[in-house]
Amino acid sequence: MKTAPHNPLLDKLHPYPFERLRALTAGITPNPAYRPISLGIGEPKHPAPKLIEDALMASLKGLSGYPATAGEPSLREAICAWLQRRYSLNLDAATQVLPVNGSREALFALAQTVIDPSRPGATVVCPNPFYQIYEGAALLAGAQTAFANSDPARNFAANWSEIDEPTWCRTQLLYVCSPGNPTGAVMPLSEWQALFELSDRHGFVIASDECYSEIYFGEEGPQSAPLGGLEAAAKLGRSDFSNLIAFTSLSKRSNVPGLRSGFVAGDASIIKRFLLYRTYHGSAMSPIVQAASVAAWNDEAHVVANRAQYRAKFAQVTPLLAAHMRVALPDAGFYLWAEVPAHIHAGDDVAFAQGLLAQYNVAVLPGSLLAREAHGINPGAGRIRLALVAEQSECMEAAERIVAYVQSFKDSL
Repeated sequence: MKTAPHNPLLDKLHPYPFERLRALTAGITPNPAYRPISLGIGEPKHPAPKLIEDALMASLKGLSGYPATAGEPSLREAICAWLQRRYSLNLDAATQVLPVNGSREALFALAQTVIDPSRPGATVVCPNPFYQIYEGAALLAGAQTAFANSDPARNFAANWSEIDEPTWCRTQLLYVCSPGNPTGAVMPLSEWQALFELSDRHGFVIASDECYSEIYFGEEGPQSAPLGGLEAAAKLGRSDFSNLIAFTSLSKRSNVPGLRSGFVAGDASIIKRFLLYRTYHGSAMSPIVQAASVAAWNDEAHVVANRAQYRAKFAQVTPLLAAHMRVALPDAGFYLWAEVPAHIHAGDDVAFAQGLLAQYNVAVLPGSLLAREAHGINPGAGRIRLALVAEQSECMEAAERIVAYVQSFKDSL
C-alpha cells in the first residue's frame, strides 16, 4: 500500500513549547505535600463577565443561520467604536476591520495571505523569544524565518538592528508583539517609526500582535495604556495604515479565551485579500459569538475591573520575587520574565523548572523553550515565564514556594 501524501512543510514545524515541557517533565513526580499550581500557560482564569454570558444566551436563535465571513455590521461598528475610544482612531467599518476567531487563527492565516513563496528567499522576521504561531505560519506559507533577539539592556525590546540589509530585502512579513510575550515590553513611537521606514523601503507587511494591550499597571487613562500599532501610524501621519495589520483579542481583555473572538484592522487592501482567503478557508464567526463580542467591545467596566485584579497581583508578587531573583514589573501583559539565579543549576532554566515542579509542585515555563538560537545565543535561556493568571491567593502561594525553592539553594551554599 502506498503511503498517503502529506504537505512536506509540516515536517518543518517544531514541537510546541508545552509539548516540549511535558516531555522534559514526564519522569517527574511532583511533591504530593503541595497542591499543584501552574504558572505555565497564559490562559486567563478570572471569571468571564456576566454580560458576555447573557449575550450568548440571548442569541441562541442565531445558530439557525450561516454567518458571513465579514461579520455583522453591528460587530464591525462596535469594533470601530472601541478603536475610537481606545486609540482615537476613525476606521471604516466596511473596509478596514474584520472579525476573526481569535488572534491566533488570524496571525496564522495572514501569512498564508501575504507570503509569495515563489520569490527567492521569502522571509518572515520574528522577535525572539516569540509566540510560536509566527514561526509555524511562516514555515507553512513556504517562507524561512529570521529572528531579532530581545535585549535585556533595553527592557527586552527586540533588537531589530540584528537583521541585516540583505535579510530585510527578502522580508515579506514582520511579526511584532507589543506588549510582548513573554517580556511585556511595549514598543515606543520611535521604534514604530523605524519599522515603518523599513516597511516602506522593502515593501513588507507588519503584523502587530496586540492581544495583551489592555493589561497594564499604571493609573487608568491614555497616559498609561500601551501604544498600539495603528495609533502609532496615525500619530506619524500614516492614516491609510499602509502595509500594517493589527490583531486584537477578547481572550485576555475580557477573560473569554474559549469564546475565540478578536479582530484585525488596518490596511484596507490587505483586509480585502484576507477576507477572500478566509471566505475559502471557512473562518466565519458564529452569530452567537458575534453577539457576545458586541456586548464585550461595548463595555469597558469589566475591563477596568479585570485590570485592577492583575494590578493587585503584580503589586504583591513582583516585590516578593524580586527580593530573591532578578525580575521587574513589565510594561504590560500578565507575565513575569524572571532570571534564574546563576548559582541555581548554573542558571539552567529547564533544570530550574524541573526542580521546582518536583519539590514544590509549581509549573513554570522555561524561557529557552520560547526562543530559537539566533545570533549565537538563545535569548530565552536562563529565564522562566510566570503567568499570573490564577486568583491572587494562588499566585502568592506559588511565589512563596518559588522563593522557598530559591532560598533552599542559598541555605546550602
